[in-house]
Amino acid sequence: MAGPTVGLVTSSPRRNRVTPTGDIVAIPLRGAWLGNRGILHADGEIVRHHASDLWITCALEFRDWRLPQWQPHHFTVLFFHDEAVSLAAGHRPCALCRRGDYNAFRTALAAGTGEDPLSAAQLNRRLHAERIVRGTHRRRLHDEGWADLPPGTFVIHDDAPAVVVADAVVPWTTAGYGRRRSRPSHGLAQTLTPPSTIAALRAGYRPQIDATAQP
Repeated sequence: MAGPTVGLVTSSPRRNRVTPTGDIVAIPLRGAWLGNRGILHADGEIVRHHASDLWITCALEFRDWRLPQWQPHHFTVLFFHDEAVSLAAGHRPCALCRRGDYNAFRTALAAGTGEDPLSAAQLNRRLHAERIVRGTHRRRLHDEGWADLPPGTFVIHDDAPAVVVADAVVPWTTAGYGRRRSRPSHGLAQTLTPPSTIAALRAGYRPQIDATAQP
């Protein structure tokens, strides 16, 4: 299920927006997708980084469901600027509200790694090991060759998150995407997007990227 191409901006943000590094912050850039890492809040405030290895990206709307925010005993509703940000943060498509995208992601990952398609539980475990240092919420970075990075991959470029788009990298800020820069043609990049997700991108999974980052 595709999301909007332009993120929403709100004037009084709460701390429920997710950055490409996976941090949960309060910024006006609300986003085009929902996220779920379990129950992270108490009394309307974020009190933990994640509750389990289940990190998913959901559609803003599904059927006629209404998702309560900040309610006790209900998962904390998070927001992403675009799908590339959600993948960089370490989330994957939801198997319920985005079944087609979930199946496409699993199929692409299997094609990219030469493995059988992973179950949801196997996929959750693998992504969790790739996105954070075990037992913490510290972010893991991975080395990948610049020349082989597929569109939609997030890297650290000039000490800030940036998305790879064709022959450019576009910095991401808390106000949205910035000015396009030339993509290095050789050497290693430090990637935020987990290696398994990069494998899926290489094999043809195409995430939604906000129009402001496109050529």
